Amino acid sequence: MTDKQSLSFENTEIAFRHASNKDLNRAFWLFKIINVNFLVKIGPPITNFAVNIGLPIKGIIKATIFKHFCGGETIRECEDTVKSLERGGVGIILDYSVEGEEDELVFDETRDEIIRTIKRAAKDRAIPITVFKVTGVGRFGLLEKLDARVTLTDAEQQEWQRVQDRVLAICQKAYAAAVPVMIDAEETWIQDTIDMLAHDMMRRFNEKQCIVYNTYQLYRHDKLHSLMDDNEAAVKEKFILGAKLVRGAYMEKERKRAEERGYPSPIQATKEDSDKDYDLALDYCTDNITSIAFVAGTHNEDSCKLLTELLAKKDIERKAPHVYFSQLLGMSDNLSFNLADAGYNVAKYVPYGPIRAVLPYLFRRAQENTAIAGQMSRELGLIVRENSEESYN
Repeated sequence: MTDKQSLSFENTEIAFRHASNKDLNRAFWLFKIINVNFLVKIGPPITNFAVNIGLPIKGIIKATIFKHFCGGETIRECEDTVKSLERGGVGIILDYSVEGEEDELVFDETRDEIIRTIKRAAKDRAIPITVFKVTGVGRFGLLEKLDARVTLTDAEQQEWQRVQDRVLAICQKAYAAAVPVMIDAEETWIQDTIDMLAHDMMRRFNEKQCIVYNTYQLYRHDKLHSLMDDNEAAVKEKFILGAKLVRGAYMEKERKRAEERGYPSPIQATKEDSDKDYDLALDYCTDNITSIAFVAGTHNEDSCKLLTELLAKKDIERKAPHVYFSQLLGMSDNLSFNLADAGYNVAKYVPYGPIRAVLPYLFRRAQENTAIAGQMSRELGLIVRENSEESYN
C-alpha cells in the first residue's frame, strides 16, 4: 500500500495497471475526439438519426464509447468490469442508466432491475453502493407538476402513488440487504420532489446506519446551505444524513431555462464559486462525520487532495465507512486507483443498460468532458505517457 506521503495522482503505473494496451489506445482516441467540441455537438443528433432509421452502428458504439464508459448491457455483462476494478481495490456502483421513459411498465421493469443490482451487491463487497434516478421509475412531467405545486388529477394522484411505491420498494430492499442506495440529483424544476422523497426514505431507513443517500449539486448556489439545514434536521430527528456531493450535471440546460423563463439562474456565477462551495461541503461533512455519511463524487484533483488532508487533520480513518471517493467509469483512473492504492474507500459508477436507452447518458458524458477540458487534457497526457512507457517495457 502507498504511504500517505507518496500518494500521487501522477502514478500512471497504478492508474492504468488494470488496462490493456488496447484499452489505453481506445481511451486515447476517444478523448482526442471528445476534446473536439464540434464533433461532440454534431455527434448526438447524427447518432440518434442513424439509430432511429436502423443503420447498423450499434456494434461500432458498443465497441468504442459504450465499452469505455459502460459496463455492458446487463448485470452479467458487467462482471468483467467488476473483477477488473476489484483487482485495483476500487469498488463498483452498478448504475442502470435508463431514463426519460414514459411507460408505466417500463417504470416497473426499471424498479425491478434496480432491485436486482441491490441483490447482486448484497453478495459482493466489491459493490458497496447502488444508485437510481427517480425519473427512472416515474414520469418527468408528473414530477414537474409536483414541484410547481399544480393540483393533480385523480389519475395523476394514483400515478404519483405508484412512483412513491416504487421508490419505497427499492429502499426497503436496500435496507433488508444492508446495501446503501443513492438517489441521484436531477434538474432543479423537479428536484424539490426528489429531495422530499429522499428525506422521507432517510427518516425510515437511516436510523442506525446510512442506507439512503440524497445528492447535492454544489454548482447550485443554494445547496451548501441545504446540506447544512438537512444535517441539522437529521440530528434533531435522529437519523444519519446520506449525502453524495457533486458539482453538477445540467449547467447549460439550467442557465438556458432560467434565461428563457426570466428567473434567476440557480447555478453559481463562476466555476470558482462552485469549487469553493464543494470544498466547504467536504469540510462541513468531515466536521460532522458522526451524523453525515458522504460520497465525494468528483473528478477534481484538488478536491480529492483536500479531502485526504481533511481526513488526516481530523483523525478520520481512511476506511471510515462514512466516507467514499467516487468517479465515473472511463474517467480519472489516476484519481480512483491511486486513492484506492493508498487505502481510501473508492467506488466507480458503472453504468449499464441497452445501448439505445443509455445513449443520453453517453452524450452527457461527452459533453461533460468538454466542459472540464483541462482535466481531460491532463488525463489524455497521462494516457500518452503510460502508452509511451509501455512501448519501452
